[in-house]
Amino acid sequence: MNDRSSAAHADSVYATNASLEEVASRLRQAKRVAILTHSKPDGDAVGSTLALARTLSRLGIAAWPVYLPPWQTRLQPLVRETPVIYEEHGCWTHAPLDNIDTVAILDTGSWSQLADARHWLEGKADRSIIVDHHAHGDPEIAALRFIDIKASAAAQIMVEVCMLLLEIPSASDLPVDVAEALYVGLATDTGWFRYSNTTPTTLRIAADLLDAGVDYHRLYRCIEQSETRSRLDLIRRALVNLELFEDDKIAVITLRADDIEATGATQDELGGLTDLPQSLESVRAVAVITPLEEAVTKISFRSKTADDPADQVDVNKVAQTLGGGGHFHAAGAKVKAPIDQAREKVIDALTQAVRA
Repeated sequence: MNDRSSAAHADSVYATNASLEEVASRLRQAKRVAILTHSKPDGDAVGSTLALARTLSRLGIAAWPVYLPPWQTRLQPLVRETPVIYEEHGCWTHAPLDNIDTVAILDTGSWSQLADARHWLEGKADRSIIVDHHAHGDPEIAALRFIDIKASAAAQIMVEVCMLLLEIPSASDLPVDVAEALYVGLATDTGWFRYSNTTPTTLRIAADLLDAGVDYHRLYRCIEQSETRSRLDLIRRALVNLELFEDDKIAVITLRADDIEATGATQDELGGLTDLPQSLESVRAVAVITPLEEAVTKISFRSKTADDPADQVDVNKVAQTLGGGGHFHAAGAKVKAPIDQAREKVIDALTQAVRA
């Protein structure tokens, strides 16, 4: 394969085509940056985008995280004074998004997760950068890409980007507001360092961020210990609706619109339900099924580690059969079908995976 063919191939697959030094250099040249992430941004998405915005502002570069709905209100205290944009009708054609010279896309590189911004992003690939830790995406979104599927979180990659931008040797030297945002990303995407994606590197970085001044106890209390009554009611209904299949190896929770309406729960409060059935020793894979919109159903998958690799379920592959994706032990999909039809598809796909 000649050099021209190699370059064409690199641009046609979702893979790294730039170093972090090149990413940092490109960001340092920017004047006005929009920082995007996936819809319904989680702790990693919000932490990574806030950290980059705060870092760039220290360099005199204007930057705005842009959050596609729905917004999780439990993450609001993290925003503080950082200027952010919550996507709404008309925002793409008004200041500051009407005059952006650089776009940074963090924790995703998939059109399906950027649908609300697609009309604005198309045509901006030459000034767009992706930093992601997911295996699948659409390479045409950004000309510059750094993708590390071994990273525990996008925040783990962004730690190094922020260090390069600020020209500091250690994460322990990061400004505390940057370190706090990165710590939230790292902690939430690893289940507060309980999930299988937690590595020695993850923990070393977390220790450095604590040395930078992060208040771990405040963050944990803010994010994980501020549940509402509606959230507890939702958990109760989730447990009532829990079904087990294949000798209790598969756990499926189905929450219909009337379940959610009866509790008064918000979209924010639907997160984390996949953790509930994993306390059962026999369970190898979990799916939580919830309505997203008319005839569209959201599926969240999780699987457990096991001493014998043959006993593990690759939910990324399961999700891909339904048009989604993610990681080996955590993935998701949006199925264009009513919830009961989607449920049958999910049970069938998980059954095949467990029997394989």
